[in-house]
Amino acid sequence: MPQLTLLSHAGATSTVELNDAPGYAKPAGPLGSRVAYAAAHVVPKIWADNTPGQPADVDWDATLDFRRAVYSWGLGVADAMDTAQRNMGLDATATRELIARSAQVAREEGGSVVVGVNTDHVEAEVISIDEVIAAYKEQLHFTEEQGAGPVLMASRHLARVAESADDYRRVYREVLSAATTPVVLHWLGTAFDPVLAGYFGSDDWRAASAVLLEIIEENVDKVAGVKMSLLDAASEVSVRERLPEDVRMYTGDDFNYVGLIGGADAPDARQPERDANSPRQHSDALLGAFAAITPVASAAIQALDAGDPARYLEILGPTEELSRQVFAAPTFYYKTGVAFLSWLNGHQEAFQMVGGLHSARSLPHLSRIVELANSSLALERPELAMIRWHDMLRHNGVDVPGVTS
Repeated sequence: MPQLTLLSHAGATSTVELNDAPGYAKPAGPLGSRVAYAAAHVVPKIWADNTPGQPADVDWDATLDFRRAVYSWGLGVADAMDTAQRNMGLDATATRELIARSAQVAREEGGSVVVGVNTDHVEAEVISIDEVIAAYKEQLHFTEEQGAGPVLMASRHLARVAESADDYRRVYREVLSAATTPVVLHWLGTAFDPVLAGYFGSDDWRAASAVLLEIIEENVDKVAGVKMSLLDAASEVSVRERLPEDVRMYTGDDFNYVGLIGGADAPDARQPERDANSPRQHSDALLGAFAAITPVASAAIQALDAGDPARYLEILGPTEELSRQVFAAPTFYYKTGVAFLSWLNGHQEAFQMVGGLHSARSLPHLSRIVELANSSLALERPELAMIRWHDMLRHNGVDVPGVTS
């Protein structure tokens, strides 16, 4: 059997057996038991100036083909969000083009797409509350014009200028009043973006969630769902159980998604206790992790569709350790792991990222991703992944058995 070479933090190499491709089947139709979006990344041109501070020069063919692949597995695409390097290399011009192109691909493929709405096209770091509202509305209207579902992302501008929870209530009230289609609200934790400390008016998630729920209840006809990305299962379950009936919880918890998505159908002993009387017994999904493991995520939800929760846990359970590695601190560099797996799986020709972010993780960190992707059957084309990984090791001076220069 082929042997996969791994690299430790001490510089030592070891080998493990390369697993075969899992052979998961694509669904015959849309997934039924859960709504699931993969938060997709962008692929730059190989020859572009992919260095810090330079405008994004996107390889549109590879970027959009990746989205087509996601649709083929029955998942939706969440685009122009933090996985696509918003606030970390994807400039405003590229963001607008990404939204327009992604919405067009969704129409062509019959897929569901939601996209991030933010204030990040404004270059000044500090602006007024009125300017925050205007900036949000500008991106919201553009998104609606493209026919994509809006995800109202957490704004760095708002986090900097807000003096109390009332400022958050005012901004969201005014922006939501301008929406012509229901939106998803995104609560992004400080592990992903430290600038967002105190969002919704408090560093205590309990106090902040009360404000979030007030905003939703006041604007319930304008809110389709909430994406929580605090990496804290207890906080998500707490908010989920208090949501209005028609508002979905989309987990953004890349550490604990298996139990949160499984819910009462596939209980996980590690999850916090649920209120059995709550109408909401599971979370749906909007995850960067699902861009890294799309076929596995699809196969797991297909198992839930077939009424086989044990198979769901068997398929998806092993991927959580992989996701925890991809999203390890500093968590905001998780995009590097998503792009790395995309490259290993043959979705892009080079391991390159906008803004040079492909250099944000060490070789031993990437080695652990390779090891866990192999063990969780997340390598779509194992032989290709092995060749690419071994070439990467060799070009960095690591001796790989059986590979010569």
